[in-house]
Amino acid sequence: MPIVVRLDVELAKRKMSVGEFSERVGLTPANVAVLKNGRAKAIRFSTLEAICRVLDCQPGELLEWVDEQATQ
Repeated sequence: MPIVVRLDVELAKRKMSVGEFSERVGLTPANVAVLKNGRAKAIRFSTLEAICRVLDCQPGELLEWVDEQATQ
């Protein structure tokens, strides 16, 4: 998938556990895992806003576009 979610990197920078993060954002740990593992097909803006608020970051720090054609 050309959009890579860098949630794991941001959590590690803040030394925040998935459990603490999921509780503060209002997501289940299973849904956090879906995001972290790149299996999410979509994300609501309200969820993205909550994630950015909890991590004190910008969406661009969480999401990265990767050109798959350039890597092939």
